[in-house]
Amino acid sequence: MGWNFDDVPQREGTNSIKYDLRKETFGAPDVIPMWVADMDFRTPDFVITALRHRLRHEILGYSFRSQSYFSSIINWLEKRHGWQVEKDWICFSPGIVPALNFCTLAFTNPGDCIILQPPVYHPFYPAIESHGRKIIHNRLTENEGNWEMDFESLKSCAVRKPEMIMISNPHNPVGRAWTRKELTRLVEICLEKRILILSDEIHCDLVMPGYKHIPVASISPEASDITITCVAPSKTFNLAGLSTSSVIISNPQLRKKFQIVTENLHIGGGNIFGTIASEAAYSNGSEWLDELLLYLNSNARYITEYCRKYIPYIDPAPLEATYLLWLDCRKMGMTGKELHEFFVLNAGVGMNEGSTFGPGGEGFMRMNIACSRKTLVKAMEKIEAAVNSIR
Repeated sequence: MGWNFDDVPQREGTNSIKYDLRKETFGAPDVIPMWVADMDFRTPDFVITALRHRLRHEILGYSFRSQSYFSSIINWLEKRHGWQVEKDWICFSPGIVPALNFCTLAFTNPGDCIILQPPVYHPFYPAIESHGRKIIHNRLTENEGNWEMDFESLKSCAVRKPEMIMISNPHNPVGRAWTRKELTRLVEICLEKRILILSDEIHCDLVMPGYKHIPVASISPEASDITITCVAPSKTFNLAGLSTSSVIISNPQLRKKFQIVTENLHIGGGNIFGTIASEAAYSNGSEWLDELLLYLNSNARYITEYCRKYIPYIDPAPLEATYLLWLDCRKMGMTGKELHEFFVLNAGVGMNEGSTFGPGGEGFMRMNIACSRKTLVKAMEKIEAAVNSIR
């Protein structure tokens, strides 16, 4: 079956953060929105069908997650990523960002240190600091668009006796799909220094052709014992509004600590439709996802080639995973604020400014390419014209 990713519905007037809050966010209601990380593509038909079927029963009372829900997650992770998990390991969270906060509360105490690898997904920061914990920066290194973990710096960070490291795997915003070799080295250091690993793997399914996602916990039994993994169908299948995620913890002591936090906060119920959508997506989504990845990869190649040919002042990083393209705009010689204003006011394109992702993000912009090719063409032509107008 083929799906048409060029045919996208209008999102205005649906309380869409990405579209309906453009004026509040950018000061302009008509910018091309390429910021919030959800997709403009239709939620898959097999998910919508499952939701419609449930709506035939007109009672939406308290519900539980059935065995088939858990089996869909277990089978998906094994088939797509070669990772075998058990039902008891799977804990519920209404989202990955809440899960980051729950983990901070569960596994650390006020005053403790947690390592981040910036530039990194910006909600990592308040998930630490808003609970009275301290951040240690283990900055990624960059060489001609290639981003890597700095393991020597990581070992130096251990001197401050951090309790945990939060990583983005695959990495948002730089687009890396960390290799088994890289993750093995990370695990070795964390085992030696007794540092827990909190791995945000929400983008695990969005890996471009030629690359592979490696769950940190799949590296070895020892890695699994110190790793808390966050996954969700929300990015993969465009289900963010249904607030359904999983936190996978094989270590029973760590799992109990996490469950105490979520039980005390009474957030474990979830919602009927999130459960149904998740099961439908994981049970039926392989072919749809394969076609989506081809479309996203084509979009990434289009932008990279366009910049190389027409806008040499912008260098997109190689996209290994996610649908978020990391644009190096340092040749334009602007501050972060100036870049933000330039793209909004001159080009009419709304993106995420790089410094919001922390140290190392200055001079970069994050572009969401999960949109139709028509939208991409319009955005790139507007950016090209804006750049030419100041050169």
